[in-house]
Amino acid sequence: MKPIDEQLDIIRRGADEILVEKDLLAKLKEGRPLRIKAGFDPTAPDLHLGHTVLINKLRQFQDLGHEILFLIGDFTGMIGDPTGKSTTRPPLTKEDVEKNALTYQQQIFKILDRDKTQVVFNSHWMDKMSGTDMIKLAASSTVARMLERDDFSKRYKNGQAIAIHEFLYPLIQGYDSVVMRADVELGGTDQKFNLLMGRQLQEQHGQKPQVVLTMPILEGLDGVQKMSKSLNNYIGIADAPRDMFGKIMSISDELMWRYFELLSFRPMSEIEGFKQDVEQGKNPRDVKFLLAEEIIERFHSREEATAAREAFIAQFAKNRIPDDIPDLDLQAPEGGYPIANLLKDAGLCASTSEAMRMIQQGAVKIDGEKVADKSVKIDSDTKAVFQVGKRKFARLNVI
Repeated sequence: MKPIDEQLDIIRRGADEILVEKDLLAKLKEGRPLRIKAGFDPTAPDLHLGHTVLINKLRQFQDLGHEILFLIGDFTGMIGDPTGKSTTRPPLTKEDVEKNALTYQQQIFKILDRDKTQVVFNSHWMDKMSGTDMIKLAASSTVARMLERDDFSKRYKNGQAIAIHEFLYPLIQGYDSVVMRADVELGGTDQKFNLLMGRQLQEQHGQKPQVVLTMPILEGLDGVQKMSKSLNNYIGIADAPRDMFGKIMSISDELMWRYFELLSFRPMSEIEGFKQDVEQGKNPRDVKFLLAEEIIERFHSREEATAAREAFIAQFAKNRIPDDIPDLDLQAPEGGYPIANLLKDAGLCASTSEAMRMIQQGAVKIDGEKVADKSVKIDSDTKAVFQVGKRKFARLNVI
């Protein structure tokens, strides 16, 4: 194992907070592999790059010689994590959770070493809990303590419903740490309350409390809101290489450095060198190429990363319209086809409201000409190439 100072430098990279760092130092001084826990509820079928911020940190711990416990919350997934939610989440069926869990297992080993990763399911112990056991667990905390959580507090003050089972979620997450005897648990900054619950329950069970390491929430392609499928600002790790490359190239130059820190495995000294190169006049696009290729190689292959780069240069750097864009016929309503509706119906935007935003941002073009008026209507007998952003094209025949 590396010297403790070197381990700490790697562990601190990109981390938001370590609670408590002196406890981590004491555990590292024991000279044994630490048990590193991170839990993921399989509430959606695919992972995106936002999820991999934690998985990358797990890989760093793994490379340092520590034991990785990848917890799939198939039991808690049926409750639904209330973190950050203003309403009670609808529960998932056991079948949905099991299907998504299988996909997660296939995807995480693009980052983690399969032979050195222990995948565990919290249903293995939670399904065996009796009603008495659950009551004892519920007695481990108080309603006042639960209402210290920001999201619960806001909902309570606003008169919004909080279901009793939602209080169980952080308790079960904390109990998972007791069963797994975790030394360190990783989570997003929004998970801090739940992670600290693990420390509390471990102490109550006579264990040394786990160290809590929180990682930042990765912003999505818009650079503002957290990466999320529901916000359509995500990069899925199962995305096709060319789509993934185009999405990464669309992020701002400023956001690129945050992606490098949280998603790249390059040494920070090398990334700092890239920053200096850009400050001295190097085109940031060329540095972004390196980020995109690294990520695509991780989830696909070196050959596909190179091909995606070449396709991007051919398509965008040379300002060419792709050869393989879809051809669609659309029936215009009487009085003309509202542009926002047309873009939605053509599959170029997820909704009319998104289409309006894209027009406002100057991201919509017809035959290369920017559309500035959100109220424009497209007449029948129109044949043109419609473009949204840098990656979405369609050749439309409006009849």
